[in-house]
Amino acid sequence: MITLTQMAVNVLTTADGRAKTALSRTYAAQWHAARAANEIPQIGDATPPDMPARPDQPALLSPRDVPRRKPGTPAGRIAILHAVAHIELNAVDLHWDLIARFSDTPMPIGYYDDWVKAADEESKHFNLMCDCLEVHGSYYGALDAHAGMWRAAQDTATDLMGRLAVVPMVLEARGLDVTPGMIKLFKQAKDTQAIAALDIIYAEEVHHVAYGSKWFNFLCGRHDLDPTGVFHNLVRKYFHSDLKPPFNEEKRAEAGIPPDFYWPLAGGPPPH
Repeated sequence: MITLTQMAVNVLTTADGRAKTALSRTYAAQWHAARAANEIPQIGDATPPDMPARPDQPALLSPRDVPRRKPGTPAGRIAILHAVAHIELNAVDLHWDLIARFSDTPMPIGYYDDWVKAADEESKHFNLMCDCLEVHGSYYGALDAHAGMWRAAQDTATDLMGRLAVVPMVLEARGLDVTPGMIKLFKQAKDTQAIAALDIIYAEEVHHVAYGSKWFNFLCGRHDLDPTGVFHNLVRKYFHSDLKPPFNEEKRAEAGIPPDFYWPLAGGPPPH
């Protein structure tokens, strides 16, 4: 079996979304099989690319230039599915990059177990969204998408704690806030396939946010740092706007993120 970081590089340098996620799932299965046999595979030190390979479509635009569509229309629902597919494909790359980018930082084997599992689940999520798009006569790449998601990876390329704070604990936690509204929208449209897919995504994303919180707190403990203060400083350094309520406080708590982590970053006090 090749090293885990070489697996990560191979995924990151595969452009086509379906091919990327198929490779991701194959490597995750190999990793999980080895771990189930009580093996500790080699992590290695392969160097990830600065940018992951991307398909020719969708065109990647500044977030402000991506067209907005009314969510209650069929075209609007296709746009939501496409946006979620784009987020999930980026998440696949972000998790594999997290494995390879910081392999020089000694971490317990459980760290790699968690992020391989997360990358595998994000790969599944991308394919669920692609299946939904194709049922509606569309596909991933049919619409423009925003280019901003990789900025968080670039900004935190030399800061593991910053990466954990911004990617799982801010960006993925935002998914916990907005996904229930999306599920409601597809329930109104009686789109059972999209509802089932989003239900799976919602349940599993809690774990990904929790992995971020777990390993962020682990590193704070290693360096005898106050997690709340460090989180605030890192988010202010690397995330370029306030956090936006409403927050899904129940699911955030389930993922190990208490209100005093995020409300002070929202530009105002929590409502009473």
